[in-house]
Amino acid sequence: MELTVFGATGGIGREIVRQALDAGHGVTAVVRDPARLDASGPRLKVFPADLTDPDALRPAVAGRDAVLSGLGARRKADAGVAARLTRVVLAAMEAEEVRRLLVVSAAPLGAPAGRDPLPDRAMTALVGAVLKDVYTDLRAMEEALARSAADWTAVRPPRLVDRPLTGRYRTAVGVNPRSARVIGRADVAHAMLAMTADPATVGRGVGVAY
Repeated sequence: MELTVFGATGGIGREIVRQALDAGHGVTAVVRDPARLDASGPRLKVFPADLTDPDALRPAVAGRDAVLSGLGARRKADAGVAARLTRVVLAAMEAEEVRRLLVVSAAPLGAPAGRDPLPDRAMTALVGAVLKDVYTDLRAMEEALARSAADWTAVRPPRLVDRPLTGRYRTAVGVNPRSARVIGRADVAHAMLAMTADPATVGRGVGVAY
């Protein structure tokens, strides 16, 4: 496949780039600062951009099979960037008639599968109170996806950690896996690549966790 990756120097984005290249895909990595991109190879194209102008992004998405985005707030002060930048990406994709888009969202935007234990509900409530603005931003992003013509998927991980790729995680379409507490960034990237060609995930939020 020919893929475009936004947020390619972030924790999940760089894993998407690395794993996609290892799998033999062509990758266009959209970055603000190419010096921060630690990937290389003949199938990699680096596309510098500041993500403010949809027309400037059109060459980055034109003719691609799918677009994957790791864009989002890294801290509470960055709240607002996920929705704003995703709207720019959507506009560029619409102009080029590219439809498949996968983005990183968060588990608190999904419903739990069954009855989660009380400690899990308490932790979700605590984290939600601290990161209220971040989750409001992600909710606005998902609302923008729902209004778009894109074949979108919002991947909703719980707490992210740095762990080697395991491939041993659970996914649940429309809900969070039961007792979803943590997942490694490498496995989120793996899940997103696996979902790229999965029609069952189109137009849905998908929970992913160990």
